[in-house]
Amino acid sequence: MTIETLSRSASSENRLAARQWVDAFNARDDKGDADARTADYVGHAPDSMHLPALDSDAWVTFLGTFLEGFPDLHLEVQNTVADEEMNAQRILFTGTHTGHFRGLPPTGRKVRFSGLEMSRMVDGKAAEHWFQMDTLTMFEQLGLRVVPGPRLLPRLITASITRLSQKWRR
Repeated sequence: MTIETLSRSASSENRLAARQWVDAFNARDDKGDADARTADYVGHAPDSMHLPALDSDAWVTFLGTFLEGFPDLHLEVQNTVADEEMNAQRILFTGTHTGHFRGLPPTGRKVRFSGLEMSRMVDGKAAEHWFQMDTLTMFEQLGLRVVPGPRLLPRLITASITRLSQKWRR
């Protein structure tokens, strides 16, 4: 009985700490954002971004890239699940593309896309953090389209030709 109570308390604290981290970001509270992470914090970007593990300074730089492109970027926690070690959140990102973002000049377009974040918590702070974002939706909302790379293009053409030839045979 005592162990369950302690576990429930730790999970509640982790949920609160993770939400406060998001609140600090939304308020652009740099100190609150830094206080939400341990001294040896490590962030893990999606593999598609080809980034190394991010320490606290690299994390701030990473966020700066988003804030340069989307100064009004806002995160809304839609769901949270936590236990005594881990916290997971489903997040809705909204903002307006009014600055340069990854080489793309401002479009003035609004974006709305989802993400998932998972944090390993130590003493009420994020020690390690993994995140995924629906960047495909974000880029489409900015007017960009995904174009198949040189290795995929021949397969797509072959598949289209095969389908057409099968129709002609009928």
